[in-house]
Amino acid sequence: MDQLESALSLVVHGSGKPRSSTWSASERADACWPEGWKWPSSLQRLRASEPIDGLVVGALRSDYQKTRVERMCERLGIRSFTPVWHHDGSEHMRDLIAHGHKLILTSVTTDGLGEDWVGTHLDADRLQSLEQLAAEYRFNVDGEGGENETAVLAAPWMKQSIVVNQTVHWTGRRGWVDIWNAALE
Repeated sequence: MDQLESALSLVVHGSGKPRSSTWSASERADACWPEGWKWPSSLQRLRASEPIDGLVVGALRSDYQKTRVERMCERLGIRSFTPVWHHDGSEHMRDLIAHGHKLILTSVTTDGLGEDWVGTHLDADRLQSLEQLAAEYRFNVDGEGGENETAVLAAPWMKQSIVVNQTVHWTGRRGWVDIWNAALE
């Protein structure tokens, strides 16, 4: 949260600098790009010319998460907006898939989700299986309780999909993926 607030504080008031395909050495260093990953030639630095007056947050139910973001936004002098707050988790996940989001489960930490779920690409069929397991084992299908984490590899507003190389780790009760390389498709 401190890193997010620090990064936002640099752009919240806007910038006179235009978007550019040229990154300075300090900007590249600040991007914390993973060692060995290819830098996309078309990647542009986002520099909002206008002040930012709000932050859209995807929290569904976590009061802790929502409160922390709201407090940060208050310190920055911007508004926090949570448009999916208290939406049904299953409906939310179905909507993401129906609208073209490509999701991967990057970690699982609950009974009912075994090693085969780690690194799974979530499509309509896999989501239906996930919903059945969530009902049987009583966990949140959307992961809002920490049962799973996801990464978005494609979305309607993305010009290209992200392709990842990963290694799956499993401890016998929980698992996660190390994404050790990514590229734009």
